[in-house]
Amino acid sequence: MTYRAEYVIGDLQGCYGAFVDLLDKIQFDPNQDKLWFVGDLVARGEDSLATLRHVKKLCQQGAAETVLGNHDINLIAVWRGFASIKDKDKTQSILDAEDSYELMDWLRRQPLMLMPKKDKVLVHAGIPPHWSIKQAKQYAREVEVQLSSSLKQLDRVLPHLYSKEADEWSESLHGFTRIRAITNYFTRMRLCQQDGTLELNFKSSLTDEMPAGFLPWFEWDVPRDHKVLFGHWAALKAEIDLPHARALDAGCVWGNSLLAYRLSDGKVFSTSDKCPK
Repeated sequence: MTYRAEYVIGDLQGCYGAFVDLLDKIQFDPNQDKLWFVGDLVARGEDSLATLRHVKKLCQQGAAETVLGNHDINLIAVWRGFASIKDKDKTQSILDAEDSYELMDWLRRQPLMLMPKKDKVLVHAGIPPHWSIKQAKQYAREVEVQLSSSLKQLDRVLPHLYSKEADEWSESLHGFTRIRAITNYFTRMRLCQQDGTLELNFKSSLTDEMPAGFLPWFEWDVPRDHKVLFGHWAALKAEIDLPHARALDAGCVWGNSLLAYRLSDGKVFSTSDKCPK
């Protein structure tokens, strides 16, 4: 299908007012346009339930697609009883909703990686320098199969998705360790070494001191034929726009704007209705 316009939207985080404002700003028409979401649909904004319902409806209409972010996966773990709602998250309304099962069952079936255009890749956090796009697609599918499998298998996987220490990547990794490592790259990565070694504690801006030997994943000099569109790193304020990477999380949930990036020409639209802190 040929769309009038396609937009990639930064981390919603449940900021429903800003989301509605942005749709108005771009004059979104679900019958003519398409939206692509970078994940983290829910968490700390004022109405995660309305946000999730709206995105799900658009996706089921064929007017949108989304990848999973770390906050989305955390909510899935909470739903299945393997994590607790974080103090700042406002997601209990989703779990209490009459359509909770439908929402969560839909959410767990969303991918980790999409390709809105043949030369553009959509993920939540990024793609590490030691992976090709072809490999990333394969690895994403490994996790997607686990999350969208039977509830019994989902419950086997979820307790193993979290670790304070990053796993050292090797193609020979297997089992839950492999699934966790892949998930960390797609949904939690900010800094890494060129061999893919992760550092999961740094959340600051590029002007702050980084651990020795680590760089933002997109600063490693690795040939890419694709532009990676990503969110997750609010401290970047969506100011990174490189030939191979475009940041789209401007930190709406922290009182900043929500962004929409038009795929046809890279023009950025932002909200005036900022998410309340």
